[in-house]
Amino acid sequence: MRSRTRHPARLLLTPNAPTPMMVFPYPRYATLSCYYTGLGREALLHLKGPDARSFLQGQVTCDTRKLSAATALPGTYCTLKGRVVCDFLLCELAQEHLVLRMRRDIRAPAAALLAKYIVFSKAKLEPESEDWQVAACWGPDAANTLRDLLGAIPSAKYGASRGEGFAVVQMDEAGQQFECYFEQSLATAFQARLEQRAQPAAESEWEALQIAGGIARIEATTTDEFVPQMLNYDVTGHISFNKGCYTGQEVVARLHYRGTPKRRLYRADLAPGAIAPAQKVTPGEPLYSGDSAQAAGNVVNCVATPDGRLLLLVTSTADGLAAGLHLFDANGPLLNTGPVPYPVPEK
Repeated sequence: MRSRTRHPARLLLTPNAPTPMMVFPYPRYATLSCYYTGLGREALLHLKGPDARSFLQGQVTCDTRKLSAATALPGTYCTLKGRVVCDFLLCELAQEHLVLRMRRDIRAPAAALLAKYIVFSKAKLEPESEDWQVAACWGPDAANTLRDLLGAIPSAKYGASRGEGFAVVQMDEAGQQFECYFEQSLATAFQARLEQRAQPAAESEWEALQIAGGIARIEATTTDEFVPQMLNYDVTGHISFNKGCYTGQEVVARLHYRGTPKRRLYRADLAPGAIAPAQKVTPGEPLYSGDSAQAAGNVVNCVATPDGRLLLLVTSTADGLAAGLHLFDANGPLLNTGPVPYPVPEK
């Protein structure tokens, strides 16, 4: 097995940050040009039957009429109060076989909520199925590698392609990040072939890329905590505002058309050694600003780099962000913050 080569960390200057924001030394900028990892923290919630698509249309924020063999859809499932239960990536494995990729630790509770409304549909959920594995492949040569191994691959963000026992979804505009779903019977053989072309990496490295892209993920500790706009889901393609009714639609639409989100999503990082080894930063952790004892925001996602740096996505009020966000309490470590890499409307 080839040893992994690390590239020196890059600095990303952000207009909102008083000091440079350190960004994870992404594997895609290293000597080798293709990396892969299994995504053990992700799982697929299977939905099968002739009514699978129409059932989801009345439950989730994305427009399932736009789903096809060539197009995957990011989306969310909300409570009646408009709070996000889970985010997902919806993919069609076959005409009456859909999967929602989400964090493994929220698959069971999300399925339990959906199950309350599926009883009159010709569709069934399979919340415990482990027949398929989830993996990621990225780097400048990822597209060529997957094309050689699997044949045709997608060529646009959230584009999809599928074959017997597999599906591939492009996750970025540049065509360098892909999620792959494989039947268990094919996963071992595919990994053996992939090892001849790509360098194995840690799942945390893939998560660092997603944080850098500003795509928030719902974790077990943050389910039912945020409205979609707090996580920028209204500008990342997770919500259709012209699809019609779905669970939580009234709250989500009212905020979109008549209100202004009190919080938005931002990137942040924390230097090595800024927190004690015994201190843990978890999704949902409150963030404080100024002398107020009231939280100005929350940690949404976080991942540690090999050198001990923390990369985070946080949701915060604009005033809290401007005054500085602290972990644990108002005197805790100060986060270095910056914008997400896509435009976000002020209103």
